[in-house]
Amino acid sequence: MARPTDKSSLLQAADQGYRTLVALIESIPVEWREAPFAFEDRDKNVRDVLAHLAEWHRYMRRWYDDGMAGEKPKIPREGYTWTTLPALNLAIWEAAQSTPLAQALEDLAATHADMVSLITAHTDEELFTKKLYPWTGTTSLGSFLVSTTSSHYDWARKKLRKAIKAWG
Repeated sequence: MARPTDKSSLLQAADQGYRTLVALIESIPVEWREAPFAFEDRDKNVRDVLAHLAEWHRYMRRWYDDGMAGEKPKIPREGYTWTTLPALNLAIWEAAQSTPLAQALEDLAATHADMVSLITAHTDEELFTKKLYPWTGTTSLGSFLVSTTSSHYDWARKKLRKAIKAWG
């Protein structure tokens, strides 16, 4: 699917990406859902992937809230830069290790709904006009939302399909 460039296509891509991800998880035999992946990776199981997505949704919400309040959001997070993204993603992974799979699924459902509400609250122009909001820099609000929803869901599905294939 092409990268969304308007509100309607972003809502559709986010919703379809989320629903397809959940369906993929539901297709995994219950006994495998908490099994370690059969390959070496930062994310070691389904829970890790879901916790990663939910945390990035929470980051997006904080950036949005801070930016819309006229503050300069700490993007991607205090103490990290885009260059140190692997370290940030590792910190996300470490923080998720005590989260049960069922909680990770609930968290993702809640944060996905929050992202949909953000998208719904804006017009095409508000979402896709570059530099409209000072906190988004040279890009658009919609670009941030695409990255934290539909594009990130694509990444998660690829990772889970790789795990399913490796499990046999």
